[in-house]
Amino acid sequence: MGSRWSSLERKLRQQHGDQILIAGVDEVGRGPLAGPVVACAAIMPPSSARRAIAGVDDSKQLSPEERARLVERIRRDALALGVGAASVREIDTYNIYHASVRAMRRALARLALPPDHILIDGLPIRSLGLEHTAVVNGDARCYAIACASIVAKVTRDHLMRRLARRYEAYGWEHNCGYATPDHIAVLDTLGATPHHRSSFRVKQLELGLEPAVVATS
Repeated sequence: MGSRWSSLERKLRQQHGDQILIAGVDEVGRGPLAGPVVACAAIMPPSSARRAIAGVDDSKQLSPEERARLVERIRRDALALGVGAASVREIDTYNIYHASVRAMRRALARLALPPDHILIDGLPIRSLGLEHTAVVNGDARCYAIACASIVAKVTRDHLMRRLARRYEAYGWEHNCGYATPDHIAVLDTLGATPHHRSSFRVKQLELGLEPAVVATS
């Protein structure tokens, strides 16, 4: 693995051997007004078996075209991938933090291989229920987390495009459910769909927040 990535994954392999299965975990969709939160767990092969995929990065730093190209390589190269989601109802019931943890647990449970070590993006999550190492800005520092970030982003974007066919006015094929001005305008005019997070909209109205211009690519 090149110097582009942190030494954490290399150190784990030096300590435990190249056969250690390291799962990188990341989620996308914490901020939107509509749609689920989606998580992915990715176990990638060690660099001694296969070189890191060129161009892999934090999914937010990549164009849709770059993500589409990379996700095919990631799916082909990965030793195991698991994807999990938490619904809008769960987000409104448990809050976005706990819903995100549910999505992560589901992604890990769907791995075909049990990981020896788990790396997650962000801060430690006590309620995850599994031993893990938290890496701040992990999607930009750890290869496995970055791969998980791309798969999660592509999966969620695809889901929002499918939902957009049923709710054409809201522009989800472009804004992915985020609080862009056009999304807010249609929401104010037509009202919410079953896929809108009522807790998010109520909070926005209570705080008097203006529509945010969000980079959704």
